[in-house]
Amino acid sequence: MSMADSIKKKVLFVATVDYHFKSFHLPYLKWFKEQGWEVHIAAQGNLELPFVSKKYDIPIQRSPFNVKNIGAYKELKAIIDENKYEIIHCHTPMGGVLGRLAARQTRKNGTKVIYTAHGFHFCKGAPLLNWLLYYPIERLLASNTDCLITINSEDDELARRHQFKAGFIEHVHGVGVDLEKYKPVDSIRRNVLRRVNEGNPNHFIMFYAAEFNKNKNQKLLIQALAKIKNDIPNARLLLAGEGPLLQECRNLALELGVFSMVQFLGFRNDIELLLKMSDIAVASSLREGLPVNVMEAMACGLPVVAKENRGHKELVNNHENGWIVNSNDIDSFANRLIELATNEYLRNKLGKESRSIMESKYGVEIVLDQLIEIYSRYMEREEELQWAVH
Repeated sequence: MSMADSIKKKVLFVATVDYHFKSFHLPYLKWFKEQGWEVHIAAQGNLELPFVSKKYDIPIQRSPFNVKNIGAYKELKAIIDENKYEIIHCHTPMGGVLGRLAARQTRKNGTKVIYTAHGFHFCKGAPLLNWLLYYPIERLLASNTDCLITINSEDDELARRHQFKAGFIEHVHGVGVDLEKYKPVDSIRRNVLRRVNEGNPNHFIMFYAAEFNKNKNQKLLIQALAKIKNDIPNARLLLAGEGPLLQECRNLALELGVFSMVQFLGFRNDIELLLKMSDIAVASSLREGLPVNVMEAMACGLPVVAKENRGHKELVNNHENGWIVNSNDIDSFANRLIELATNEYLRNKLGKESRSIMESKYGVEIVLDQLIEIYSRYMEREEELQWAVH
């Protein structure tokens, strides 16, 4: 065996924060390790992640205007230049920007750069500022990208229509959901879970897990709950998450007389249990790429009522597994909630279709196969080059 053969190949994953990988990408890190590759992570944070050989805490900031990103770029470039990665896979907007900029030189030496766009910040209905800022950056950096991965049809069409000059543009169905962990339970099991967790079996439970920020728009859900409080007095809205607008939402619930009907759960690491206790999922965000919270709810067999955006439209089909409600139409949102609260047969019917949709193309094994096909394209090229050298 030559020295070149004994040196492990290396892959680098880049994102803004490290919990992005813990939440969404562990199966893919594991797969690379099983292939005998060294797996490196560059992101802000100090989480310990499995399957990772080296982890770099880089001060990447979400805002493109934060000066700390200059230092993050320099650190990232030094890491990339030192390690001579075969593949670099970038995630999140700023992880994608800094990772691809820092990899420009190493690409000339054969490193393959992949970028997954988890929902372009410019899209139909996005503010003009988003188009002015993010569109030219993404279009320019596409030429530094060997494979651009989109996770919804609208982004895929946009990248192709605007002729983003990546080596390849591929559509992959999100990050995948563990369909064994997130799966439906029968009504008996649901009631047991409610009793054990101090829930009332007779409540009509609506669930949403998201950070409390402007984009996630929990105010819409609280306002819709206020519309149905007299018609569905047993309705309960479970909101998991923390964030800058949490207190504002608590104040709104108090102001609208529904504070006792809303449970502000804070950060939770038992989302699958909360979903299995619930009757339906609700989603109110202004912008989504392909929302994992909605996919997990669908995997648990829940119908979904969601505000219109490209990510929700990708997953929810009207009258099949739930409804998409236009704009901020609180009355329509409330009416759909009443319809589901008063019709158990309809809930079950739509919920079964939710699970069926997830099984058809969004399970983690299906997405892993899609990504393996992309990764293998570049891994095989690297092996061919080595054979040519030897």
